[in-house]
Amino acid sequence: MKCIHYIVSGRVQGVGFRFYTQKKANELNIIGTVQNLANGDVEVFASGERDAMDTFTKWLHTGPESAAVTQLIYKGQSPVSYADFSIIR
Repeated sequence: MKCIHYIVSGRVQGVGFRFYTQKKANELNIIGTVQNLANGDVEVFASGERDAMDTFTKWLHTGPESAAVTQLIYKGQSPVSYADFSIIR
């Protein structure tokens, strides 16, 4: 199991980024959370199998077509237990 904390910058709020991130995570059997931050970024905590997490990380570099990701910062973290992949409002 691989666990990663991401900060996604760019045009990532108001474009369905959280919805599409949740959809992609569910497709890859990844659990965690996604939420908007006050500074306009999106924060993601995700846990899953190594190959799935590698695919998810690549997807986050561009996000959905409606988004314009300019920066993706991520680092490994200690495993956290999530029930599913949730959008935090």
